[in-house]
Amino acid sequence: MAAVIPFSQALRERTWTGHSDSEGAGFMTDLMSGKGSRDDYIALVAQHFFIYEALEAAADRMKSDPVAAEFISPKLTRLPAIEEDLRFLIGPDWRDQIHPLPTTERYVRRINEVAATWNGGFIAHHYTRYLGDLSGGQIIRTLMQRQFGFETNGVGFYLFGDIAKPKEFKETYRTQLDAVDWDDAERERVIDEVLVAYRFNTELFLDLADAKAAQVA
Repeated sequence: MAAVIPFSQALRERTWTGHSDSEGAGFMTDLMSGKGSRDDYIALVAQHFFIYEALEAAADRMKSDPVAAEFISPKLTRLPAIEEDLRFLIGPDWRDQIHPLPTTERYVRRINEVAATWNGGFIAHHYTRYLGDLSGGQIIRTLMQRQFGFETNGVGFYLFGDIAKPKEFKETYRTQLDAVDWDDAERERVIDEVLVAYRFNTELFLDLADAKAAQVA
């Protein structure tokens, strides 16, 4: 009899291509390799504001759901840090200076749609964003600090002060995923939704690249 693969392992294996495609988008490649500008980084942070505003509002609505509640933690909350980053990067009127790009608008609509009725869909987006922030996000923070001379201001989004051991936190999160009593069909739906989230990320990087090109033209 073949060994049963834990859901968290299947999720990582089945979505790895989407994750790699997302990271490989040109805008992020330039930003991570030192070819991007401070304004490019600010543009990315601005889109994060709208995404996390939707995701954390969804978390507030989902906290009474017995399945979703297991994954929701104030230790993960990012919106106040994003707001402080934008205040530092743009100024006190930052809210008037930013707007969602078309992909961000679609991304936000999708989060709102799935989080209204489907805990698995909410968890798919929650998993994609926060475990990514605790993993590759830490590399982004280090590179942005090095490139632009940031200390903590400007990169507060990536600083999880209440999570002393990110690796252990992620392991606990994956154990919780394995413990959810989803049948095979529901697990497939969750995996598919994670892939949807990765596609939004890739398309957002393309939007950011297009917006940058339009400013230069």
